[in-house]
Amino acid sequence: MIIISCLGNPGAQYRRNRHNIGFIIGSYLSTHWKIPVSKNSFSSLYGTGTIESRDICIILPQTYMNNSGQSVKKALDYFRTDPSSLIVIHDEIELDFGVYKTKFGGGHKGQNGIRSIIEHLGTPDFHRLRFGVGRSPVPQVSVADYVLSDFSEIELEQVQLMLPEIANTIQTLFRSIE
Repeated sequence: MIIISCLGNPGAQYRRNRHNIGFIIGSYLSTHWKIPVSKNSFSSLYGTGTIESRDICIILPQTYMNNSGQSVKKALDYFRTDPSSLIVIHDEIELDFGVYKTKFGGGHKGQNGIRSIIEHLGTPDFHRLRFGVGRSPVPQVSVADYVLSDFSEIELEQVQLMLPEIANTIQTLFRSIE
């Protein structure tokens, strides 16, 4: 089972936040791959399906970003899945808006959702899709306030245009997971 954990915060007030890019991408994947994320367990909304002959579980942790590790650990334990079969989708302030990169392992770089997952799993060795949200153009705005602010309409349109390419990138990751 490949588990795709899409990080964000539950609730309508966070729906368009930079910090919720994982939920935005996860919602697209759910629709695109026809895997409804409608079940409730692991302190997450989740759904399972098959893509390219691979069993997939998409989870949207409902624990808020800083406690994402609780949900991810429960899902991995339930499906008896190794962290090396986990893909985490999250925001990254160190990348310019719209730049996304994949990587395996590494530190959390101050991203509290990733920090929580590393703490709960006891390892940093899992796949990540890091979506750049950049840094605030206003120096006095804190990182927390910036990532909890909404994308602009233009940014949301750009994200929508990128979603098919991001889905293809994630499917490419499947091939590196045994």
